[in-house]
Amino acid sequence: MDLTTDKKLWMYRKMYEIRCFELEVDRLFKANMIWGTCHLSVGEEATAVGAIAALEADDMITSTHRGHGHCIAKGGKLPQMFAELLGRETGYCRGRGGSMHIADIDTGNLGANGIVGGGIPIATGAALASKMKKDGRVTLCFFGDGANNEGVFHESLNIASLWKLPVVYICENNLYGMSVAFSRSTAVKNVADRAAAYDMPGEIVDGNDVEAVYHVVKKAVERARRGEGPSLIEAKTYRWLGHSKSDANVYRTKEEIEEWKEKCPIKRYRLKLVQEKIATDEELDRIEKEVEKEIRDAIEYAKNSPEPSVDDIANGVYA
Repeated sequence: MDLTTDKKLWMYRKMYEIRCFELEVDRLFKANMIWGTCHLSVGEEATAVGAIAALEADDMITSTHRGHGHCIAKGGKLPQMFAELLGRETGYCRGRGGSMHIADIDTGNLGANGIVGGGIPIATGAALASKMKKDGRVTLCFFGDGANNEGVFHESLNIASLWKLPVVYICENNLYGMSVAFSRSTAVKNVADRAAAYDMPGEIVDGNDVEAVYHVVKKAVERARRGEGPSLIEAKTYRWLGHSKSDANVYRTKEEIEEWKEKCPIKRYRLKLVQEKIATDEELDRIEKEVEKEIRDAIEYAKNSPEPSVDDIANGVYA
């Protein structure tokens, strides 16, 4: 389970890619180039990257309404992602789905979901299919702390444990379900405590430590692949920005936000890589410049892509 230098540098690159992507989405939204709404994961990059780094290429994930980071970490292409958000024909869903509905079946991303907890039964079903087909694949199911109080969370964990399905449930606990503090909505102290009710391992991990997330998820993925059933992991993290673009952010203090910014997963990992002599500051600067160019190129691609035609607006709609 030791991480190679290449894997560590990949994790740094992906976290930086997600951060840059999200900040550009924020800018494009404010410039009225993205419609609807967006849920950004600035500050939560280590959870998505560390967890997905523990998967094999043909393993699957289900995502959430805050799903850009999951898609990028699973191999999503930046040009197609920006095109989708800008409502262009070249987007992942031909510009029809937008931020909350990006799916990329080729990389094993079964899709983001606008319904709280909506991905949990999909992941459970995918894991059941894998068990029936004996294809050896594991499904990683992301959900937020708000979803742990949905009935479908409990139904899915129960059946997954009963049937020993190859699925890993990972709660990105960013302390707020929309504007309600986790402590005011959930009877138990930790989401991971609920694993005991379904006879599966429950683990808590620092969601801002990318390597810690990797090791915890890797152990759970290997357990699932051996046929020993599901696990529940709770990654404690924090979103720096509002719940969505319509969030006035009045329910938490500036001091709290600044305190969490001091725990930035990217700055923290950069320091670790330099201290451990995995990379120099110059090498990491070069990675960042490469990512910034890829982001600029992807935005240009999206801007220059055609808008969908009214003529085929009904394509994919069933009567």
